[in-house]
Formats: sequence, C-alpha cells, structure tokens
Amino acid sequence: MATYLDRIVAAHRAAAAADHRPLAPLLEAALRQPPARPFADAVRGGEGVAIIAEVKRRSPSRGELAPRLVAAEAARRYEAGGAVALSVLTDGEFFGGSPADLAGARAACDLPVLRKDFTVDRRDVLDARLMGADAVLVIVAALDDAELRGLVALAGEVGLDALVEVHDEVEVARAVAAGATLVGVNQRDLLTFAVDPERALRLAPLLPPETVRVAESGIAGPDDVRRLGDAGYDAVLVGEWLVTSGDPEAAVRSLRCGVVRA
Repeated sequence: MATYLDRIVAAHRAAAAADHRPLAPLLEAALRQPPARPFADAVRGGEGVAIIAEVKRRSPSRGELAPRLVAAEAARRYEAGGAVALSVLTDGEFFGGSPADLAGARAACDLPVLRKDFTVDRRDVLDARLMGADAVLVIVAALDDAELRGLVALAGEVGLDALVEVHDEVEVARAVAAGATLVGVNQRDLLTFAVDPERALRLAPLLPPETVRVAESGIAGPDDVRRLGDAGYDAVLVGEWLVTSGDPEAAVRSLRCGVVRA
C-alpha cells in the first residue's frame, strides 16, 4: 500500500527529473550567499526545550488548517512568543506552502528558518540556500544511503544545517551513519499519518549524546513538551497546534511553560 510519504516523494522525484538546470551555477550562487543564521546552535543554545514554530497552511491528512495564514505575521508572533527558530512549509501541492512564505517569514524576524520540504535532489538543497533558508529537512525514509550522505554533505558545504528526520530504529542508524548531528524524530506514522506519542521516547536512547534532538508531530501543549524534554530532546517542532490555536504568540508562550526539564 502506498503511504502519504510515497505519493509525495514520487511527485517530488518527478519534478526533480524534469528539472534540467545545470548544477554548477546553482552551487556557485549558493556559495556566494551571506552566512546563514545558526539553526542548530539556536535550538541547542537556550535553557530547557526550544520551540521550533511552524508556518503551515494545510496537511494531507487533515486538509486546510490555516488557509488565510500570513507567513510574515505568523513569524513575528512566533518570535514574540519565544520561539527560537521557524519551520516553513514550501511544498505547494500537498501543504499549500511556497518559497515566498519562507522569504516573508525570514524577513519578518531574526530567527533561523528551516525549509520544510521533501528534499530528493541536490537542486533542492541549493534552492533552499538561494531562497534564504538556514536549514534544510532531509527525510531518511525518502532516500537511499548514498543520497542521504550526499545531501547532508552538500547542505554543510553551502552553509546549511540539515535536520535529518527519522521514524524508526533502522532510520536512526542510517542517519547516524550518514553523519547527521541534528536529528528530528517524527512521531507520525508513515502509513496512516496517525501520531504515535511513544515513538520519540523509544528512539531517544538510540541517538548519540552529542546529537541535537528534535521531536516532531503530535505536540499539543506544555505537558508534551515536558515529557519530551525529560526524554532528552533539545527542541520540539510544532505546527498544527500553533496554526489552529487562534493566538500563535500566546500558544508559543504556553508551550514554553513546559521548557524546563525535570
């Protein structure tokens, strides 16, 4: 049975196959960009559990979440609430995002910004740098080992942090072998898109001590933040709960009530 991820990645691989832009000029342009804001340092640099707040309009499983969201305004309110970094969806077909959302969010605040998309090709990494991202998402389940190593290495070469996303024990081992130092554990099941709240707790002990650890999906209040902080996570990435809250600044502040680890 094809999963949500299978369908999305297939669409992105088809787009990559149709993209015939030469790599060399893109790489040269990426290397000429001003220094990125330090995403991993921001995530690990504070006290307690950091909040990565996401700009997200819709999802394949839940449909429209915040269709009238203004990325720049969301970014300002997230920053005011105490978020240390942003995640911005740039996939248009499945999530309603765009590179313009990323550019607008980044220009509106001083926070480092993750390009949240489905990275399957070297051009995806270079485009992330050129659109102003400070970090790029690399999903282990979408890649073979050679692709994984190559994309993580290229991100570092052009000055991006790579958030390497895993879903199970095998993917943790693959991420570590590929040189990942910033790892996101996604608690959403790839087959059903349902959240498994025990996934992050189960995988945390498998990550090397020096790894910057991010828990993703299913975070819905300060109690979840406390639980994940106690399990050793440096940060949580929160999207749906924030964009549907009605007051993103207050919602981020409420999450920060759970940032101090036991």
